[in-house]
Amino acid sequence: MIARFLGKVFSGRIFKGSRPKIFPFRSHGIARDRISPCALKVTETLQRREFAAFVVGGAVRDLMLGREPKDFDVATNATPEQVRQLFRRSRIIGRRFRLVHVMCGPEMVEVSTFRGGEAAEDAGARASDEHGRILRDNVFGTQEQDATRRDFTVNALFYDPASQEVWDYHDGVADLKKRRLRMIGSAEQRYREDPVRMLRAVRLAASRDLEIEPQTRRPIRSLADLLHNVPPSRVFDEMLKLLLSGNAAAAVTRLRKEGLHYGLLPLLDVILEQPLGERFVMLALKSTDERIRADKPVSPAFLFASLLWHQVLAAWKSIEAEGVPMAPALYQAMDRVLKVQAEKLAIPRRFGADMKEIWALQPRFPQRAGRRPYRVLEHPRFRAAYDFLMLRCESGEVDRELGEWWTRFQDADEKSRQQMLAQEGPPRKRRRRRRHRSGATSAPDAGGMQKADG
Repeated sequence: MIARFLGKVFSGRIFKGSRPKIFPFRSHGIARDRISPCALKVTETLQRREFAAFVVGGAVRDLMLGREPKDFDVATNATPEQVRQLFRRSRIIGRRFRLVHVMCGPEMVEVSTFRGGEAAEDAGARASDEHGRILRDNVFGTQEQDATRRDFTVNALFYDPASQEVWDYHDGVADLKKRRLRMIGSAEQRYREDPVRMLRAVRLAASRDLEIEPQTRRPIRSLADLLHNVPPSRVFDEMLKLLLSGNAAAAVTRLRKEGLHYGLLPLLDVILEQPLGERFVMLALKSTDERIRADKPVSPAFLFASLLWHQVLAAWKSIEAEGVPMAPALYQAMDRVLKVQAEKLAIPRRFGADMKEIWALQPRFPQRAGRRPYRVLEHPRFRAAYDFLMLRCESGEVDRELGEWWTRFQDADEKSRQQMLAQEGPPRKRRRRRRHRSGATSAPDAGGMQKADG
């Protein structure tokens, strides 16, 4: 009761202007025990020190949709320095937006200070580039201004754990009921401020089964090129969220629909116009979605290897046509594709290395004689490469018999493996040229035996 009273007092003290629509517990049913322990600790600590503190954004949206949030963010009127002083295990991060990460055991909660509106313009604290993209924004303000600065109405909801109330400034609750994704303010201006919002719109629409409101959708295609001005690391982070959302297949379909795919994954639009390439990519995305929904681990390297495979194949064939041997041609193709991709997405090196190993194992699967299959089995990336091979079989790129053979071989006992290898035939022997002493010459006779002159 005390915490609830303090929450109402300290949350209400920040308002000078218009007030939000406040939805009590009985209208939404979100109990405070649905909030993570760390987020509760953060909000309670701030409120005890007479600061406003709310769970905000995606966590509130997902709770109202009946979903379990992956993480919890907190918004407050305390400055980053004040938040940092209250929590021993915390750190201030960010240049574009200064935030505080508070750690509670393995859990981390991101705490942001309420952002100011346009009236709080400060040349030293806010800066934009020539396209309107915000480069730095550390102007603090009220909760009302903070809500207006957020992107979509469904992300501008505040939940007070003390009172168990949802505060709504822009009819986000109504939009959630209508399954509608609507931008706050001018969509064109908001996309210019942060072009990544266009990707976020597609991700949220696909993963939360929302329809993008017409005015929010209209500028996307014409502004898609602004994504080229965003640091590749930020684009990669947003694309990774999109592809690991559990609705990657639907999200990529939406990317095509909104004209955002071209340039993010170079030539992906061309691949998706080819029956074999489209089938392979969609199988990989659907497989990823199924694993995520089943709460199974997913490898980002495997996913990006799948998305870029047909580009590697095309480059591989092109380089081989120039007379380069198969293996060197494959490695040159990998480097070429990843170099082009790095200009758009900053794929971390650890993922790039794993992707190369998955790709490099593919031409080794048809080699099923001698000790070669055993060496493939012992490779640390065998399982991922095998799963990749099975996708190739299912898409029709390679014969299903190859995948079936490897499925049997990896699970067979040693005797059965030897029989399978025998059926493949003995390994082809290399012809060895014998060296002879000076002055001696030899030539094979009709029986293939060597004899010396003399």
